[in-house]
Formats: sequence, structure tokens, C-alpha cells
Amino acid sequence: MIQSTAKIRFSLLLATAVSLAACGAVSIEEQYVERPVEKIYNSAHEELALGNYILATQEFDEVERQHPYSLWARRAMVMSAYTYYLQNKYDEAIATARRFLALYPGNVQAPYAYYLIAMSQYERISDVSRDQRITELAMLALQEVVRRYPDTDYARDALLKIDLTKDNLAGKEMDVGRFYLNRREYAA
Repeated sequence: MIQSTAKIRFSLLLATAVSLAACGAVSIEEQYVERPVEKIYNSAHEELALGNYILATQEFDEVERQHPYSLWARRAMVMSAYTYYLQNKYDEAIATARRFLALYPGNVQAPYAYYLIAMSQYERISDVSRDQRITELAMLALQEVVRRYPDTDYARDALLKIDLTKDNLAGKEMDVGRFYLNRREYAA
């Protein structure tokens, strides 16, 4: 009697485990559909024009996923960095632009990728009461744009922003100086 009860319990436990495993095996997966690259890229541009930056980013990333190392993938990678920038996702914009530059350093869109990195760093600058490491990174990125591509519109804009970052760094030094002046610690 005890042995048959144990067998029934074991059978029920086994049936439950198999049922649960079967439920886990049934999943709704997105079906992979390869679309023409022009269609995906144009869809991404339409979403960008409508201000749907998240969808545009997804479509630009899809171009790269479905058609890697193509001419379209290169364009899409830069545009993906741009849409991240528009979403204020500066870390993602920087990472995408850097990945583009690592793969295609001599591409005609390289100046724009450097500029996107610089602008993403620049937009992250906080007020003078905070740590100025981000400001220093922005200054370096802006100087890199000017150094590599001095005769471009990107360099001209970078020069203006370099002046603003210098003002921000000087403001931090003034803030520190005022702090010690108020404490009458002149030697500091």
C-alpha cells in the first residue's frame, strides 16, 4: 500500500515536471524575415523624420544585423549613433561611433563619427560645481575633430565649443578659488 502511494506520487510528480517542461518549450518567437536593405534603411529614415528615434535606431541596427559589412551597414551605423544622440543616450552614441571608426577608419563619414563622439561628450557636461572629467573628455574629443579634420564645418563648430569648455573649466577653478577665499585659506 505504501509502495503504491509512493509510485502514484512519483508518477504525479513526473507528469507535472513533464507538463511544465512542455509549457516552457512552447514560446512565441519572432520569425526572422530578411528584408531588402533599401526597404529597412528607408523605413529607418522615415521613422527618423517622424521623430520616432527609438524605432529609427532599431531599424538602422537591423540594417547592420541583416546586411553586415555592406555599404548600407556603414551608413546605418553612423545613423544609429546619431539617433542615439538624439535620444540623449550619449554612451550608446559614443560606443556606436567608436565601433564604426574601428571598422571603417578611412570612411567618408569618419569626420561625422568623430564629431558625434565630441558632441555626445559635450552634451554630458554638467555645471561647474561638479567633477570636470566629462568636460575634459569633451575638450579632448573636440580637439581631435579639429586636429583630424581642420577644414570642415565640424572643426569650425568644435573650435567654438572648445572655447565654451575652456570657460567651463575656468569656472570650476573660480569656484574652487571662491571656496577657499570664503574660508580665508589663501595659501590653498
